[in-house]
Parts: sequence; structure tokens; C-alpha cells
Amino acid sequence: MIEDMETIEEFLARRAADVEEAVREAAATEIMPRFRQLEAHDVDEKAGPHDLVTDADRLAEKFLTERLGKLLPGSVVVGEEAVHADPSVYDAIRGDAPVWIVDPVDGTRPFVRGEDGFCTLVALARRGVLLASWTYAPALGRLATAVRGGGAFLDGERLHAGSPEPGADLRVACSHPDYTTDDQKDVLRRLWTDGVAPRACGAAGLEYLAVARGHSDATAFSWEAAWDHAAGLLLVQEAGGTHLTVTGEPFRITGENALPFTTARDTETARRVSGLLAGGGGAA
Repeated sequence: MIEDMETIEEFLARRAADVEEAVREAAATEIMPRFRQLEAHDVDEKAGPHDLVTDADRLAEKFLTERLGKLLPGSVVVGEEAVHADPSVYDAIRGDAPVWIVDPVDGTRPFVRGEDGFCTLVALARRGVLLASWTYAPALGRLATAVRGGGAFLDGERLHAGSPEPGADLRVACSHPDYTTDDQKDVLRRLWTDGVAPRACGAAGLEYLAVARGHSDATAFSWEAAWDHAAGLLLVQEAGGTHLTVTGEPFRITGENALPFTTARDTETARRVSGLLAGGGGAA
């Protein structure tokens, strides 16, 4: 049983490659054989027509739950599909045990449409602190990793988010309209202003990767589900970026955040976007 943060760091030093192997194997075994091969009976709705789940989601999460639990005895797994079946599973994120936060197929809708913009997200956290993450886009053949204090990497090359080009419009990926309430839409519309180029987001994990690479400047998301955000938050942070809620506080994976929140390439950009979302106009 893992007893403290130092021991978890030792675990990561010894077994990070095994976690990567598990993520790759889950995709190779349960996700990619179903890519562009789904039948109607392989796809179900959860909360509505925009909230889909497939056999790939369920089986990849089952695979990762078993494998990750064995890799780190005493840890627990919080997966999107397990929480859908039993919301109390989510409480483990706030507990003392190390927790694996898993989104087996982030971007289920593009996956169902046969598009390559989906990924598998895994993060390791304890007591609300993100320790490591894996973002794997199997159809694109890209793997991004991050370790707290150890940097962010894409296919082995270090990532540096950098800063937006001076004078250029900020490229901001926003919560998709299909997933937002009217009130949330009203808040997000504050980004439709001079100097900002907002757009609807794709898979959250790939949007975070775009920020970490400097290909996008920020995100503006209006939901808290940790499986969508945990891996990407650490990835951007270790690439030099940061995240803020509309009250100017860092986003907490344990919840109770003031929403929406932004994750950005640098502090100045985060403050500008969060300021706009808060209705204050932001700093130019």
C-alpha cells in the first residue's frame, strides 16, 4: 500500500512505463478494433443524444481499472462509466488513497462518427493533487505524458506552452454548445469580443494538448468532471501554463469550483480570459 507522496514518486520512477503500456494496450485491445466498426447496438445514450457511450468506452475502462489497480496496490479508480453507474464512486477523488482518474474514450462523439479526434485520458492524483498524466490519441499515434515537477512531453519531446503572439487574437476553445445551459452560453459569449477568437471545443484532452503545445492559447470550460480535465490540467501546467476559475483561484479536481474556468499557456492569458468570463473585461 502506498503511504505517502514520496513513495508515489518512487512508484512513478519505477512503473511509469508500465502505466503507458497499459494505456496503449487498452486502446489496442478494446478501442481501435471498434473504430469505424461500430454497429447501432454498440452505441447507447446516457443523459441524451449528445452524451454517448460505446462498448469501447466500457471495455477500455474495465481493462484499465483492472490493470492500474494491480500496478499500484491500495489505489482506487474513478472512471467516467463507473461514476455513471454509481455516482458515489466519484467521492474517492477527495479521499486519502491514490486515485486513478480515467476517461477511456474522451471524444466519444467523434469516435462514433469515425473521426480521429478522440483520446484516452489517465491521471494519478492523491488528496486533490495531480501527480502524473497520460493523454493517448491512438488514431493519431500521439502520446503525451506529464509528471508533477518533471515536465510535460509529447512522444518523448519536451513541451513548452510559451505565450501567445503579441497582438494576435487569443485562440480559445470553449465548452461545446450542446453541453451548455443557456446561462453558461451567456457567460461564454463574453469571449466574443475584440482580440479573442473563440470556437467550440473538440475532445477536452486534445484541447489541453493543443494549449500545452502552443497550438491554442486557452480553454474555457463550464463543467467539472475530473476525468475530462485532470490529465490535461497537469499537462498544461508542466508545459508552463496555468489555470484559473472566474474567481481567480486555481481549478480543483475535488470540485466546488466557480465556473467556467480557463486553462492557458501563461498567467497573463489565464487572467485575461478569466477576467472576461467574470464580466470584468479582462486585461489587454
